[in-house]
Amino acid sequence: MQKDPECTPPSESTQPHNSAREPEVVPPGDAEGCARPLDTVPKKLCGYLSKFGGKGPIKGWKCRWFFYDEKKCHLYYSRTAQDANPLDSIDLSSAVFDCKVDAEDEGTFEVKTPNRVITLKAATKQVMLYWLQQLQMKRWEFHNSPPALPVTPAAGLSGNGPTLHLKLEQEEAELEEFLCPVKTPIGFVGAAAALQPVPAMPSALQNISLKHLGTEIQNTMHSIRGNKQAQAIGHGPLMEESSQGVEPQGGEQPSTSDTSTPGKEPEEPPKPTPRSSLPSSPIQKPKRQSNTFPFFSDGLSRSRTAQEKVAALEQQVLMLTEELKSQKELVIILHKALEAAQQEKRASSAYLAAAEDKDRLELVRHKVRQIVELSQRVETLEQDRERLVHEAGLLEQQVQELQQHVQLLMDKNQAKQQVICKLSQKLTEDLAQPEQPANGDFLNQQERIEHLKDDMEAYRTQNRFLNSEIHQVTKIWRKVAEKEKALLTKCAYLQARNCQVESKYLAGLRRLQEAAGAEAGGLSELLQQLVQEALQWEAGEASGSVELRPISEYDDYGFLTVPDYEVEDLKLLAKIQALEVCSHQLLALEAVERPLRERWAALTELAPSAELKQLLRAGVPREHRARVWRWLVHRRVRHLHSPGCYQELLARGRACEHPAARQIELDLNRTFPTNKHFTCPTSSFPDKLRRVLLAFSWQNPTIGYCQGLNRLAAIALLVLEDEESAFWCLVAIVETILPAEYYSKTLTASQVDQRVLRDLLSEKLPRLTAHLGQHHIDLSLITFNWFLVVFADSLISDILLRVWDAFLYEGTKVVFRYALAIFKYNEEEILRLQDSLEIYQYLRFFTKTICDSRKLMSIAFNDMNPFPMKQLRQLRAVHQERLEAELRELEVLKAEYLERRASRGRAVPESCVSEDEAEGDG
Repeated sequence: MQKDPECTPPSESTQPHNSAREPEVVPPGDAEGCARPLDTVPKKLCGYLSKFGGKGPIKGWKCRWFFYDEKKCHLYYSRTAQDANPLDSIDLSSAVFDCKVDAEDEGTFEVKTPNRVITLKAATKQVMLYWLQQLQMKRWEFHNSPPALPVTPAAGLSGNGPTLHLKLEQEEAELEEFLCPVKTPIGFVGAAAALQPVPAMPSALQNISLKHLGTEIQNTMHSIRGNKQAQAIGHGPLMEESSQGVEPQGGEQPSTSDTSTPGKEPEEPPKPTPRSSLPSSPIQKPKRQSNTFPFFSDGLSRSRTAQEKVAALEQQVLMLTEELKSQKELVIILHKALEAAQQEKRASSAYLAAAEDKDRLELVRHKVRQIVELSQRVETLEQDRERLVHEAGLLEQQVQELQQHVQLLMDKNQAKQQVICKLSQKLTEDLAQPEQPANGDFLNQQERIEHLKDDMEAYRTQNRFLNSEIHQVTKIWRKVAEKEKALLTKCAYLQARNCQVESKYLAGLRRLQEAAGAEAGGLSELLQQLVQEALQWEAGEASGSVELRPISEYDDYGFLTVPDYEVEDLKLLAKIQALEVCSHQLLALEAVERPLRERWAALTELAPSAELKQLLRAGVPREHRARVWRWLVHRRVRHLHSPGCYQELLARGRACEHPAARQIELDLNRTFPTNKHFTCPTSSFPDKLRRVLLAFSWQNPTIGYCQGLNRLAAIALLVLEDEESAFWCLVAIVETILPAEYYSKTLTASQVDQRVLRDLLSEKLPRLTAHLGQHHIDLSLITFNWFLVVFADSLISDILLRVWDAFLYEGTKVVFRYALAIFKYNEEEILRLQDSLEIYQYLRFFTKTICDSRKLMSIAFNDMNPFPMKQLRQLRAVHQERLEAELRELEVLKAEYLERRASRGRAVPESCVSEDEAEGDG
């Protein structure tokens, strides 16, 4: 599209079309057309084009009247402009356009949709370029228009009108950079083209569409009825006016040359007035309004001044009406939100004020129904997302096809340029020869040069248009991708809310069950049934192909999402925890997880840095974790690693059985009983774990095997999936990260770390330390296993692997940070407990209730600061010395006791021998 030059009526340009306006025909001779406000009124895109189609003997070009529908972004076509019903339509919303320079007929272009390819032909090259530019702008206008509102008699422009107008002007300016604006071809497009005679075809049968024969018959019958009604009206007083013809617009009298087709002789008698321009009878008018294909001759008999006033008033009414409609819809949405909030408040008040459990159960059932409604809404949004994904895929295919086509055209253009260069060189050589060529040969060469110049110009025009088409299709594809991303975010938010509501429902059931107790009788059975049903709700009942699922049976590493505990209360807590974890993950998907994945994707080479440290603390995405762990392990064991070392250790294990082989075999079946990779009979992970542990027992004979190493090796196997990599990961943890003698027979270093933790806990959390001391709670009974297996048995897999990400890089201080953070996370709950037995029972499983990994990470690395490694070493040294002194004192006491026992044994007389000793073995 382009703007009109100032006051140049013969080269009328196009403006953005609007389906709400009637077409305006400006006579070519009207010199004041540019100065009038009417020129700003958008015109309809319509006109005659030739369409290639048909089968058998009638296959060929068929003349069709094309008209663009603004609301649906469809290009309708019929046999003539006066037909009541269109033959078919072309969906332009997902179409791409291509001009055919090398076609046999000038003006040929293609419209490619996902379902078919339509070949069209315009009268001239200028008309073809005009149609292509207009179709591009219509497609862009449709994709950037606001969502369609319910149609009303005054539906039109909304409050987004100025913004949309600016976007269209910007797009117009961008397209002008590729291809110069094409002026409106006078007489070939627009409403004026409807009054022109239908282009002649070789035969009438060839122009009939047998594919849409029913529509052709309907149009023919409608035309016959229209002729009969026109004849009936002709006997009335209106016949005199209709016989005078239609007064042309602008007040000018029609002349022979104005009403005839270009190229006709002036002496030829004038054509009769088209049927559609006659005054409509009251019977015809409603039918014409109900047709989906408009009559372009309606309204042409009106004066130009009246059309200007009507256009301006209608434009103002449409804008005001649409703005009022948008304001009303905003008020309705706010009312609905307020009503929902009040209803939830009333429901909560009714639940708290209910005197009987029956009323509370009814409220709970009401919440269940709300959950079902939310689930249905989530399913609807997921279907919309799938549809958008499908549409985006189609657009990507179209862009790829277009890129391939452009590449082919560029190759073809390059080949033609080479031919041109060769011909130019040959011509230069011929002209440089002393004898002049014959006059006829010289003229032929000149003619060929002219043809080559025309071809070059045509290909240059085609190249510019294809560049503009690629530019616009790319922008449309990006807009669709943004819409899909917004829908995914909304879907994740709704699913997170659904998980939260279900979690609250389960927590409410648990509280009701505790309050009811055994005295409720039948109510207790009902609560038991509701709890069982709630525990059986799984995501497997929903669509398995949906990317965002509320909860699945196993996570990415094979751990059971909801462990099957024997105690029913623990089952319910596990289900609540799984829902809360999923809710936190969905809410953090767009805000945290996606930017984190992008940062990891951009980090191609790994090197120690502050940025890498922060990324590891935030957690490594699953697709990058194996690569990052291999790099971290290699940094730790590069001085120990040697090629073929692991295979040599395995060969030694096959040749001779290690003393620890029996204990390893016993611990294999106890390794992660909630992980499908270690419980499935056909899984290869148990055999891999056996080989890794046996190889390590030969690698480090001072330790051999200690309970807990199986869990460390199992975590490494789940992430790295490679035996040798898991082996070196276990070596890195035991021999380089953790202190020496951590897994010795006396577990000296492990005991030291428990005392260090006690000192840090009293420093960072004094209230909790005093509370635990008041009830004589020994935390080492709980935390000793945390340090021994680096939380492998304590935290859920999502949080556990984030801890290991930082642990493999920073070392053991990460274990202390997270141990303190776990107590800080649950500090208030522990402080509320006033019985030592209750505290011990809570500490047994309270780590499994931690769901928010981001919150725990923030506590560990922000709230626990400062945390210098120097302080940790000093505390370890102090407690190491104290522990060793205590152990030496115990050894002395043990030796003294053995000596006293031995001396007493020698001094015992025979009469003091017990009866059992005297009787011997018998």
